Formats: sequence, C-alpha cells, structure tokens
Amino acid sequence: MMNNNSDKLILVTGGTGFLGMHCIIQLLNKSFKVRTSIRSLKKENEVITMLKNSGKVEHIENLSFVEADLSQDYNWDKATENCDYILHVASPVPLNMPKNENEVISPAVEGTLRVLKAAKSAGVKRVVLTSSFAAVGYSHKDANTLITEENWTDPNDKNLSAYIKSKTLAEMAAWDFVKSKGNGLELTTICPGLILGPVLSPSLPSSVRAIKQLLDGTIKATPKISFSIIDVRDVADLHVRAMESLEANGQRFLASNDVPLEFHDVAMMIKHKFGEEASYVTTKVLPNWVVRIAALFKPEAKDIVPQLNRVKNSNNEKAKTLLGWPPRSSEEAIFASVESILRFGK
Repeated sequence: MMNNNSDKLILVTGGTGFLGMHCIIQLLNKSFKVRTSIRSLKKENEVITMLKNSGKVEHIENLSFVEADLSQDYNWDKATENCDYILHVASPVPLNMPKNENEVISPAVEGTLRVLKAAKSAGVKRVVLTSSFAAVGYSHKDANTLITEENWTDPNDKNLSAYIKSKTLAEMAAWDFVKSKGNGLELTTICPGLILGPVLSPSLPSSVRAIKQLLDGTIKATPKISFSIIDVRDVADLHVRAMESLEANGQRFLASNDVPLEFHDVAMMIKHKFGEEASYVTTKVLPNWVVRIAALFKPEAKDIVPQLNRVKNSNNEKAKTLLGWPPRSSEEAIFASVESILRFGK
C-alpha cells in the first residue's frame, strides 16, 4: 500500500455521478489530493453539496475541479496533468436509446480512449476503469455457468442492447490500447453489477430510478429478470483498492454479489422492510408474454426480452482474495437506496 497519500493526486472522471461521488469521498477520507472532471464548472457547488450530504467526508479542501467532456479533446491534458492515478468512472448513459446503436457505442469507446491517451501523455502510472458486468456476463446460455473475470460478453450478439455492447467494446478498446500503445501505462478494470446504495441528492442515478418507481407505484408488475446487486460504497472501495494494489495491475475484477436477485424479490424485500412507506410497491409479476408483446412497441421492453428468466451467477472471490475486498449484502444496498430516496423526499 502507498504511503504519504497527501503527495498523490488522483483524477476521478465524472465527479457529479453516483459512483464518481463515492470514489471522491473515499479518496478524500484517505487524505489523497483529488481532481475531478465535470462537464461544466457550474456544477461545482452541486458536487460540494453532495459531499456534505454524505456527512462522512473529510479534507474537502483537497478537491479541485476541471471542466472536461468525454466527447471532446478539450482540457483532458489539463485534467490529467501531474496525476499519479486516474479512476475513469464517467460514462455516457443515454436516457433514451437512439435508433442507431452507434450513437451510444461510439461515445463510450471514444471517451475511454480519449482519457487513456491523455493519461499516457501525462505519465500517469495507472488507470482504473469502470467497466460493467455488462461486459462480462451477458453471452452465456447455461444458467449453471459461474461467471468470472475470465468471461466476456460477445459484442456481436444480436440480442444485446446498445448499452451492453458499448460497455463491452469500451473495455475491449481500453485493453487493446494499453497493450499496443500504452508504453507502460497500467490498467485495471472493475466490472460492477447493478449499483445501488445511498444517493446524495434528489437527482437519482439511472440504476436507482427503478427503486423509486417501485416505491411510487410507477412499476405495476415486475418482469422476470434478475440482477447481481452491489453497493456503490463497495464499488468505490474496490476502485481505490485496485489503484493501490501492485497485484491489481492488468487485472479485471467483478464487483458483484454472488447470488443474483429477481426483481420480484427486491420488491418484496422493500415491502416487508419499509411497511407503510412501501405501500405502493407491487406484488405482481409480469408474465413473459406481456413483455414480449410490449417489446413490439417499446424499445426498453425489447432490451428486457433476452434477459427474461436468465440467471447470472457470478463469483467475486478474486476481489476478496487478491484485494481483501469486503462487500456488503445486496439487502444493505437496496435498503440504503430506499432510505436515501425517502430522505430526499422522493
């Protein structure tokens, strides 16, 4: 492990994001100097407010900001200047899926390469890249398959959504770049499941919106899909461990819980735990045929169809063994999401 953390400068891309914010908190609490990229410096106060909302952050004075956008070259040289490490967390997540999947795939791949090129030029030691379980566990056909870091999603699978393809191709492009043009730049990738946990503002990340929609009754019945759920605080912790560990260089790490949960099980957990506050949470399960009919008219339903009744059993032993990573339970992550949604009056 590194000593004299206050001498180290870490760039966290996407400081306004759910995971980016928790990475910043953990780095500041370990006395690192932190620089974060945000698309507009007008968002500085938003970041500071979220840090304070956490109630658990020290050394805010060690945080600085730089304006940079993954879709443009502007300022990435400034963002990476004098940095020892980069946690590349930022990733474009479209609110609505465009008809042309390349509108999602190209920004993800190009944004990742933009950061890696700047990191190489600046002499950064290591980049820890946030990939996704989407890049690992979406091409197996056998429910008994135990998914590990050795697995890759096949980007040529015609059943995949544009988002899943984008995460897969972006991680593949990162490894290719480091191997062929990295010139000593180190890379580690983290592949999280569905990230839940405490949100720090009324603006909800996409992964937590489904929990809100359960709470407010927008979701009338849950489709038969399952998730490997992981707490945002643990994903941030794994990024920091991967940055600090010599053994983590050149490795992928699954940030998942071993046992996936069905959406219906998530709903029932919330309903039983939160009682009156969860009175709108549905107990109904959506038949597969209804999802398939909806898929003819709704793109979001079309993306769900290939995942119906598919179980994705994963193994997080590598992160636990190599990095001593102690993840919380899925229940803790789910309940922390609900508690913070209720806290911010949603």
